[in-house]
Amino acid sequence: MTSDYWRSPYYVLEAAGLRCWLVNARQVKHLPGRPKTDKIDSVWLCKVAERGMCSPSFVPARPQRQLRLFTRYRIAAVRERTREMQRAEKLLEDAQLKVSVVASDLFGVSGRAMLTALVAGERDPEVLADLARGRLRRKRTELVRAFRGSFEDAHALVLAMILDRIERLDSDIARLDASIAEAVAAMTDHAPAQDRSGPGCGAPSPDTAAGGPTPESPPPAGGGARLGPAERLAEIPGISLATAHTILAEVGTDVAAFPTAAHLVSWAGLAPKANQSAGRSSPARTTKGNRYLAGALGQVVFSLARTQTFFGDRYRRIRASRGPQKAVVAVSRSVLTTIWHLLDDPDTRYRELGADYHRNRQDTHKQAAAAVRRLERLGFEVTLAQPAAAI
Repeated sequence: MTSDYWRSPYYVLEAAGLRCWLVNARQVKHLPGRPKTDKIDSVWLCKVAERGMCSPSFVPARPQRQLRLFTRYRIAAVRERTREMQRAEKLLEDAQLKVSVVASDLFGVSGRAMLTALVAGERDPEVLADLARGRLRRKRTELVRAFRGSFEDAHALVLAMILDRIERLDSDIARLDASIAEAVAAMTDHAPAQDRSGPGCGAPSPDTAAGGPTPESPPPAGGGARLGPAERLAEIPGISLATAHTILAEVGTDVAAFPTAAHLVSWAGLAPKANQSAGRSSPARTTKGNRYLAGALGQVVFSLARTQTFFGDRYRRIRASRGPQKAVVAVSRSVLTTIWHLLDDPDTRYRELGADYHRNRQDTHKQAAAAVRRLERLGFEVTLAQPAAAI
Protein backbone atom coordinates (compact mmCIF):
# COMPACT_ATOMS: atom_id res chain seq x y z
CA MET A 1 0.00 0.00 0.00
CA THR A 2 1.08 3.56 -0.67
CA SER A 3 2.24 5.95 2.04
CA ASP A 4 0.43 5.40 5.37
CA TYR A 5 -2.71 3.74 4.01
CA TRP A 6 -1.54 0.38 5.34
CA ARG A 7 -1.89 1.50 8.94
CA SER A 8 -5.69 1.27 9.30
CA PRO A 9 -6.12 -2.34 8.07
CA TYR A 10 -2.92 -3.43 9.83
CA TYR A 11 -4.02 -2.05 13.19
CA VAL A 12 -7.53 -3.52 12.83
CA LEU A 13 -6.17 -6.99 12.01
CA GLU A 14 -3.58 -6.69 14.78
CA ALA A 15 -6.32 -5.82 17.31
CA ALA A 16 -8.26 -8.90 16.16
CA GLY A 17 -5.34 -11.11 17.21
CA LEU A 18 -4.04 -11.87 13.71
CA ARG A 19 -0.35 -11.97 12.91
CA CYS A 20 0.18 -9.51 10.06
CA TRP A 21 3.10 -9.00 7.73
CA LEU A 22 4.00 -5.66 6.23
CA VAL A 23 6.26 -6.42 3.28
CA ASN A 24 8.45 -4.12 1.23
CA ALA A 25 6.92 -3.71 -2.22
CA ARG A 26 10.33 -4.26 -3.78
CA GLN A 27 10.28 -7.86 -2.54
CA VAL A 28 6.81 -8.71 -3.90
CA LYS A 29 6.85 -6.78 -7.16
CA HIS A 30 4.67 -8.45 -9.80
CA LEU A 31 6.44 -10.02 -12.76
CA PRO A 32 6.26 -7.90 -15.93
CA GLY A 33 4.36 -9.18 -18.93
CA ARG A 34 1.57 -10.80 -16.91
CA PRO A 35 -1.97 -9.53 -16.41
CA LYS A 36 -2.43 -7.46 -13.26
CA THR A 37 -5.68 -7.54 -11.30
CA ASP A 38 -6.44 -7.46 -7.59
CA LYS A 39 -7.22 -11.19 -7.58
CA ILE A 40 -4.05 -12.15 -9.46
CA ASP A 41 -2.03 -9.86 -7.19
CA SER A 42 -3.45 -11.62 -4.11
CA VAL A 43 -2.53 -15.02 -5.53
CA TRP A 44 0.96 -13.80 -6.36
CA LEU A 45 1.48 -12.40 -2.86
CA CYS A 46 0.39 -15.72 -1.36
CA LYS A 47 2.86 -17.64 -3.54
CA VAL A 48 5.72 -15.30 -2.67
CA ALA A 49 5.03 -15.54 1.07
CA GLU A 50 4.43 -19.30 0.94
CA ARG A 51 7.82 -19.91 -0.63
CA GLY A 52 9.63 -17.70 1.86
CA MET A 53 10.64 -15.18 -0.81
CA CYS A 54 9.80 -12.17 1.37
CA SER A 55 10.28 -11.11 4.95
CA PRO A 56 8.13 -8.90 7.17
CA SER A 57 9.08 -5.29 7.73
CA PHE A 58 9.64 -3.94 11.22
CA VAL A 59 6.41 -2.60 12.71
CA PRO A 60 6.84 -1.54 16.35
CA ALA A 61 4.43 -2.48 19.12
CA ARG A 62 1.70 -0.12 20.25
CA PRO A 63 3.66 1.55 23.12
CA GLN A 64 6.53 2.37 20.78
CA ARG A 65 4.11 3.67 18.14
CA GLN A 66 2.65 6.03 20.72
CA LEU A 67 6.14 7.20 21.65
CA ARG A 68 6.81 7.85 17.97
CA LEU A 69 3.73 10.07 17.79
CA PHE A 70 5.16 12.22 20.59
CA THR A 71 8.76 12.41 19.36
CA ARG A 72 7.88 13.03 15.71
CA TYR A 73 5.42 15.75 16.57
CA ARG A 74 8.03 17.27 18.88
CA ILE A 75 10.45 17.40 15.94
CA ALA A 76 7.78 19.17 13.87
CA ALA A 77 7.06 21.59 16.73
CA VAL A 78 10.75 22.45 17.17
CA ARG A 79 11.08 23.08 13.44
CA GLU A 80 8.01 25.30 13.44
CA ARG A 81 9.39 27.24 16.42
CA THR A 82 12.64 27.75 14.53
CA ARG A 83 10.71 29.07 11.55
CA GLU A 84 8.88 31.56 13.75
CA MET A 85 12.16 32.75 15.24
CA GLN A 86 13.53 33.25 11.74
CA ARG A 87 10.40 35.21 10.81
CA ALA A 88 10.93 37.46 13.83
CA GLU A 89 14.53 38.14 12.79
CA LYS A 90 13.43 38.87 9.23
CA LEU A 91 10.75 41.25 10.57
CA LEU A 92 13.35 43.20 12.54
CA GLU A 93 15.53 43.39 9.44
CA ASP A 94 12.55 44.82 7.55
CA ALA A 95 12.25 47.48 10.26
CA GLN A 96 16.02 48.18 9.91
CA LEU A 97 16.77 46.94 13.44
CA LYS A 98 20.09 45.06 13.38
CA VAL A 99 19.69 43.47 16.81
CA SER A 100 20.70 39.99 15.63
CA VAL A 101 24.12 41.37 14.64
CA VAL A 102 24.84 42.34 18.26
CA ALA A 103 22.90 39.70 20.23
CA SER A 104 23.82 36.12 19.33
CA ASP A 105 20.59 34.75 20.84
CA LEU A 106 17.62 36.91 19.93
CA PHE A 107 15.31 34.80 22.10
CA GLY A 108 17.39 34.64 25.24
CA VAL A 109 16.46 36.48 28.43
CA SER A 110 17.68 39.84 27.13
CA GLY A 111 16.32 39.35 23.63
CA ARG A 112 12.86 38.39 24.86
CA ALA A 113 12.70 41.42 27.14
CA MET A 114 13.62 43.73 24.27
CA LEU A 115 11.12 42.15 21.86
CA THR A 116 8.37 42.34 24.48
CA ALA A 117 9.16 46.04 25.05
CA LEU A 118 8.96 46.69 21.30
CA VAL A 119 5.52 45.07 21.19
CA ALA A 120 4.43 47.13 24.20
CA GLY A 121 5.25 50.33 22.33
CA GLU A 122 8.74 51.21 23.52
CA ARG A 123 10.81 52.81 20.70
CA ASP A 124 13.62 54.60 22.57
CA PRO A 125 16.95 52.86 21.70
CA GLU A 126 18.47 53.90 25.04
CA VAL A 127 15.64 52.30 27.04
CA LEU A 128 15.67 49.14 24.91
CA ALA A 129 19.45 48.77 25.27
CA ASP A 130 19.13 49.05 29.08
CA LEU A 131 17.11 45.81 29.06
CA ALA A 132 20.26 43.83 28.25
CA ARG A 133 21.44 41.37 30.88
CA GLY A 134 24.73 39.63 31.62
CA ARG A 135 27.56 39.94 29.12
CA LEU A 136 25.29 41.66 26.61
CA ARG A 137 25.39 44.82 28.76
CA ARG A 138 28.99 45.31 27.61
CA LYS A 139 27.61 45.94 24.11
CA ARG A 140 25.20 48.67 25.13
CA THR A 141 26.62 51.18 22.62
CA GLU A 142 26.22 48.71 19.76
CA LEU A 143 22.68 47.90 20.91
CA VAL A 144 21.69 51.57 20.87
CA ARG A 145 22.85 51.84 17.24
CA ALA A 146 21.11 48.55 16.36
CA PHE A 147 17.74 49.79 17.65
CA ARG A 148 17.80 52.91 15.49
CA GLY A 149 15.40 52.05 12.69
CA SER A 150 11.83 52.44 11.53
CA PHE A 151 9.90 50.00 13.70
CA GLU A 152 6.19 50.78 13.15
CA ASP A 153 2.91 49.64 14.68
CA ALA A 154 2.41 47.14 11.84
CA HIS A 155 5.70 45.49 12.77
CA ALA A 156 4.63 45.40 16.42
CA LEU A 157 1.35 43.67 15.55
CA VAL A 158 3.05 40.93 13.55
CA LEU A 159 5.83 40.54 16.13
CA ALA A 160 3.22 40.07 18.88
CA MET A 161 1.63 37.25 16.87
CA ILE A 162 5.02 35.63 16.32
CA LEU A 163 5.93 35.80 20.01
CA ASP A 164 2.54 34.37 20.95
CA ARG A 165 3.05 31.40 18.61
CA ILE A 166 6.53 30.81 19.98
CA GLU A 167 5.21 30.78 23.55
CA ARG A 168 2.48 28.31 22.62
CA LEU A 169 5.03 26.11 20.85
CA ASP A 170 7.30 26.25 23.92
CA SER A 171 4.36 25.10 26.04
CA ASP A 172 3.53 22.29 23.60
CA ILE A 173 7.14 21.11 23.54
CA ALA A 174 7.26 21.06 27.34
CA ARG A 175 4.07 18.97 27.46
CA LEU A 176 5.48 16.61 24.84
CA ASP A 177 8.72 16.23 26.83
CA ALA A 178 6.71 15.13 29.87
CA SER A 179 4.67 12.66 27.81
CA ILE A 180 7.80 11.31 26.15
CA ALA A 181 9.49 10.73 29.51
CA GLU A 182 6.44 8.83 30.75
CA ALA A 183 6.23 6.73 27.57
CA VAL A 184 9.93 5.83 27.72
CA ALA A 185 9.60 4.85 31.40
CA ALA A 186 6.59 2.67 30.57
CA MET A 187 8.46 0.95 27.72
CA THR A 188 11.46 0.32 29.97
CA ASP A 189 9.33 -1.16 32.76
CA HIS A 190 7.58 -3.59 30.37
CA ALA A 191 10.64 -4.50 28.29
CA PRO A 192 10.96 -8.31 27.95
CA ALA A 193 14.04 -10.05 29.24
CA GLN A 194 16.47 -11.05 26.51
CA ASP A 195 18.16 -14.42 26.17
CA ARG A 196 21.93 -13.93 25.98
CA SER A 197 22.98 -17.57 25.96
CA GLY A 198 23.28 -17.73 22.18
CA PRO A 199 26.31 -16.85 20.04
CA GLY A 200 27.08 -13.27 19.16
CA CYS A 201 25.98 -11.84 22.49
CA GLY A 202 28.00 -9.21 24.27
CA ALA A 203 30.05 -6.31 22.98
CA PRO A 204 32.67 -6.86 20.27
CA SER A 205 35.94 -5.04 19.86
CA PRO A 206 36.04 -1.69 18.08
CA ASP A 207 37.35 -3.35 14.91
CA THR A 208 34.28 -5.60 14.66
CA ALA A 209 31.83 -2.89 15.69
CA ALA A 210 32.23 -0.73 12.56
CA GLY A 211 34.77 1.47 14.27
CA GLY A 212 32.71 2.24 17.37
CA PRO A 213 34.11 2.35 20.90
CA THR A 214 33.87 -0.76 22.99
CA PRO A 215 30.94 -0.77 25.43
CA GLU A 216 31.76 -2.17 28.82
CA SER A 217 29.69 -3.53 31.69
CA PRO A 218 30.81 -1.92 34.94
CA PRO A 219 28.88 -2.66 38.10
CA PRO A 220 26.56 0.12 39.31
CA ALA A 221 28.53 2.62 41.37
CA GLY A 222 27.77 2.28 45.05
CA GLY A 223 25.18 -0.39 44.39
CA GLY A 224 22.87 2.20 42.79
CA ALA A 225 20.00 1.46 40.46
CA ARG A 226 20.70 0.53 36.84
CA LEU A 227 20.49 3.39 34.37
CA GLY A 228 17.64 3.41 31.89
CA PRO A 229 18.24 3.06 28.15
CA ALA A 230 17.83 6.79 27.48
CA GLU A 231 20.37 7.71 30.19
CA ARG A 232 22.88 5.18 28.88
CA LEU A 233 22.50 6.46 25.30
CA ALA A 234 22.95 10.02 26.58
CA GLU A 235 26.42 9.02 27.83
CA ILE A 236 27.56 8.91 24.19
CA PRO A 237 29.11 12.29 23.28
CA GLY A 238 26.77 14.36 21.13
CA ILE A 239 23.57 12.59 22.23
CA SER A 240 21.28 14.63 24.46
CA LEU A 241 18.39 13.16 26.40
CA ALA A 242 15.91 14.46 23.79
CA THR A 243 17.94 12.84 20.99
CA ALA A 244 18.10 9.59 22.97
CA HIS A 245 14.30 9.62 23.25
CA THR A 246 14.02 10.09 19.48
CA ILE A 247 16.37 7.17 18.86
CA LEU A 248 14.43 4.93 21.27
CA ALA A 249 11.16 5.89 19.58
CA GLU A 250 12.48 4.72 16.21
CA VAL A 251 14.54 1.71 17.31
CA GLY A 252 12.83 0.69 20.55
CA THR A 253 14.25 -0.35 23.89
CA ASP A 254 14.36 -4.00 22.81
CA VAL A 255 16.47 -4.67 19.72
CA ALA A 256 15.38 -8.31 19.42
CA ALA A 257 13.90 -7.47 16.01
CA PHE A 258 17.46 -6.83 14.78
CA PRO A 259 19.62 -9.94 15.34
CA THR A 260 22.87 -8.04 14.81
CA ALA A 261 24.04 -4.46 14.62
CA ALA A 262 24.40 -4.89 10.85
CA HIS A 263 20.67 -5.61 10.57
CA LEU A 264 19.85 -2.38 12.40
CA VAL A 265 22.30 -0.38 10.27
CA SER A 266 20.81 -1.81 7.08
CA TRP A 267 17.24 -1.09 8.25
CA ALA A 268 18.23 2.51 9.05
CA GLY A 269 19.50 2.97 5.48
CA LEU A 270 23.14 3.53 6.48
CA ALA A 271 24.55 0.59 4.49
CA PRO A 272 25.06 0.56 0.69
CA LYS A 273 23.09 -1.83 -1.46
CA ALA A 274 24.89 -4.90 -2.81
CA ASN A 275 25.78 -4.24 -6.45
CA GLN A 276 27.92 -7.08 -7.77
CA SER A 277 28.14 -8.61 -11.22
CA ALA A 278 30.64 -11.09 -12.68
CA GLY A 279 32.56 -11.07 -9.42
CA ARG A 280 33.06 -7.31 -9.47
CA SER A 281 31.45 -4.96 -6.96
CA SER A 282 30.32 -1.58 -8.23
CA PRO A 283 29.80 1.52 -6.10
CA ALA A 284 26.29 1.72 -4.70
CA ARG A 285 24.33 4.29 -2.75
CA THR A 286 22.82 3.73 0.66
CA THR A 287 19.26 2.47 0.78
CA LYS A 288 16.22 4.42 1.88
CA GLY A 289 15.79 4.13 5.62
CA ASN A 290 14.18 5.80 8.60
CA ARG A 291 14.53 9.55 7.99
CA TYR A 292 13.82 10.46 11.61
CA LEU A 293 16.59 8.19 12.85
CA ALA A 294 18.98 9.36 10.13
CA GLY A 295 18.23 12.98 11.00
CA ALA A 296 18.91 12.43 14.69
CA LEU A 297 22.18 10.63 13.97
CA GLY A 298 23.23 13.36 11.53
CA GLN A 299 22.79 15.98 14.24
CA VAL A 300 24.87 13.85 16.60
CA VAL A 301 27.68 13.59 14.04
CA PHE A 302 27.75 17.34 13.37
CA SER A 303 27.94 18.03 17.10
CA LEU A 304 30.86 15.58 17.35
CA ALA A 305 32.79 16.97 14.36
CA ARG A 306 35.06 19.28 16.35
CA THR A 307 35.26 17.35 19.60
CA GLN A 308 38.34 15.48 20.80
CA THR A 309 36.52 12.15 20.96
CA PHE A 310 36.72 8.82 19.18
CA PHE A 311 33.83 9.64 16.88
CA GLY A 312 35.08 13.18 16.29
CA ASP A 313 38.49 11.90 15.19
CA ARG A 314 36.85 9.27 13.00
CA TYR A 315 34.74 11.93 11.28
CA ARG A 316 37.77 14.13 10.57
CA ARG A 317 39.85 11.24 9.21
CA ILE A 318 37.12 10.07 6.82
CA ARG A 319 36.23 13.62 5.76
CA ALA A 320 39.85 14.29 4.77
CA SER A 321 39.92 11.35 2.36
CA ARG A 322 36.29 10.72 1.33
CA GLY A 323 34.47 14.01 1.85
CA PRO A 324 31.97 15.27 4.45
CA GLN A 325 28.90 13.40 3.18
CA LYS A 326 30.50 9.97 3.33
CA ALA A 327 32.00 10.87 6.70
CA VAL A 328 28.54 11.67 8.12
CA VAL A 329 27.14 8.34 6.92
CA ALA A 330 30.14 6.37 8.18
CA VAL A 331 30.15 7.92 11.65
CA SER A 332 26.35 7.64 11.86
CA ARG A 333 26.77 3.94 11.21
CA SER A 334 29.41 3.68 13.95
CA VAL A 335 27.21 5.53 16.44
CA LEU A 336 24.21 3.34 15.58
CA THR A 337 26.34 0.21 16.00
CA THR A 338 27.33 1.38 19.47
CA ILE A 339 23.67 2.10 20.24
CA TRP A 340 22.70 -1.45 19.27
CA HIS A 341 25.23 -2.92 21.71
CA LEU A 342 24.06 -0.62 24.50
CA LEU A 343 20.44 -1.64 23.97
CA ASP A 344 21.27 -5.29 23.45
CA ASP A 345 22.76 -5.61 26.93
CA PRO A 346 21.12 -3.53 29.71
CA ASP A 347 24.28 -3.75 31.82
CA THR A 348 26.54 -2.27 29.13
CA ARG A 349 27.83 1.28 29.52
CA TYR A 350 29.58 3.50 27.00
CA ARG A 351 33.34 3.96 27.39
CA GLU A 352 35.14 6.72 25.51
CA LEU A 353 38.35 5.58 23.79
CA GLY A 354 39.72 9.03 23.01
CA ALA A 355 40.69 10.86 19.84
CA ASP A 356 44.15 9.21 19.71
CA TYR A 357 42.83 5.63 19.68
CA HIS A 358 43.68 4.94 16.04
CA ARG A 359 46.89 6.97 16.01
CA ASN A 360 48.28 4.95 18.92
CA ARG A 361 47.64 1.73 16.99
CA GLN A 362 49.16 2.75 13.66
CA ASP A 363 52.59 1.56 12.53
CA THR A 364 54.96 4.54 12.76
CA HIS A 365 57.25 3.08 10.07
CA LYS A 366 54.37 2.85 7.61
CA GLN A 367 53.30 6.39 8.45
CA ALA A 368 56.83 7.67 7.88
CA ALA A 369 57.14 5.81 4.56
CA ALA A 370 53.82 7.21 3.36
CA ALA A 371 54.88 10.75 4.32
CA VAL A 372 58.19 10.32 2.47
CA ARG A 373 56.39 9.13 -0.67
CA ARG A 374 54.08 12.15 -0.59
CA LEU A 375 57.04 14.55 -0.25
CA GLU A 376 58.95 12.79 -3.04
CA ARG A 377 55.97 13.12 -5.37
CA LEU A 378 56.13 16.87 -4.68
CA GLY A 379 59.77 16.95 -5.80
CA PHE A 380 61.55 16.91 -2.45
CA GLU A 381 64.50 14.74 -1.52
CA VAL A 382 63.90 13.30 1.95
CA THR A 383 66.41 11.84 4.37
CA LEU A 384 65.23 10.37 7.66
CA ALA A 385 67.43 10.39 10.75
CA GLN A 386 66.84 9.15 14.23
CA PRO A 387 66.96 11.82 16.97
CA ALA A 388 70.05 11.79 19.15
CA ALA A 389 69.58 10.03 22.48
CA ALA A 390 69.28 12.35 25.47
CA ILE A 391 72.36 12.42 27.68
